[in-house]
Amino acid sequence: MKQILLIEDDKVMRENTAEILELAGFTVYSAEDGEHGCAKARELKPDLIICDIMMPKLDGYGVLNRLAKSPATSTIPFIFLTAKAEKSDLRKGMELGADDYLMKPYDDEELLSAIDMRLKKLQSLKDYYSNSHSTLKGFLAEVDQKVNLSEKAKEFGATSIKKKQILFNEGDTPQFVYFLISGKLKVFKNHNDGKEYIVEVIEKNEFCGTTSLLRGDKYMSSCLALEESQVAKLPKEDFLKLILANRDISNQFIKMLANHIEAKEEQLLSFAYDTVRLRIAKALIDLHQRAKSDTLKITRDDLASLAGTTTETVIRCLSDFKKDGLIEPVGRQIKILDSQGLSHQDY
Repeated sequence: MKQILLIEDDKVMRENTAEILELAGFTVYSAEDGEHGCAKARELKPDLIICDIMMPKLDGYGVLNRLAKSPATSTIPFIFLTAKAEKSDLRKGMELGADDYLMKPYDDEELLSAIDMRLKKLQSLKDYYSNSHSTLKGFLAEVDQKVNLSEKAKEFGATSIKKKQILFNEGDTPQFVYFLISGKLKVFKNHNDGKEYIVEVIEKNEFCGTTSLLRGDKYMSSCLALEESQVAKLPKEDFLKLILANRDISNQFIKMLANHIEAKEEQLLSFAYDTVRLRIAKALIDLHQRAKSDTLKITRDDLASLAGTTTETVIRCLSDFKKDGLIEPVGRQIKILDSQGLSHQDY
């Protein structure tokens, strides 16, 4: 059942609107002003928000502005309720990122129609944004009329990358955003002492190279193929047009980058406080979850680099994990037998 947050200071209007929504099968949460509305939005993360403009403490514009700054709430569809019909007021709300407006008084059909359209659009975007090759082509098609990408879309295709082939080097200037159609990539840094540290392993249907490109800076790491791979390259100019042309798409990338930062923070904490055994176990679990396969194609050297330890330590821990029935080495590959057991390696 879809959840709707209704932010309205007029008690009668709030109760009447809530009743309409509940009879239509929605779960409704209410807030009597903007401050409480923001708090409930962050707590509940509803499927859609309906918000009055003129309210005490914090008006509707302030609510939208606050929620738009957080990746957790920035993509929630937002519908304004207003008794003001001035074009300047409508334009202000749309510039802040509102998805729709309803003029008071409105009837039941008008309200439910606006909600249905926004929820369908959101679901369509979620299905559409599935990190697939066709999805990236779809992004180009979606904004084609706005940014004239038809010719670029025709040129878009897959590039074959051989095993151990470099995709980009640390210090290079980003020219493309890369999307992995098949295979596996590793992003790594070389230390002054010659040791290699793997920043992350890129699995099928994941993007690579977005952070440096969006930052407008040179690559801080290098990337090469761990196996034969197929990569789609979206030129820098097209990617930036794509992000700037569509608020929903840009919000999705903001959320993706925020999740990426959180993952890196967790990795740093792991290096600081976890035992080596647990770091290796976490690396295996992460690869297992992202690859969506019980059999992992990764060398002992690369696993050691990913976990921040030596190859000898990795071999020793893998031997222990095998004795405990957690993994099974299959040639150069590693088969995960008990991911739950791996997560409890806290010694």
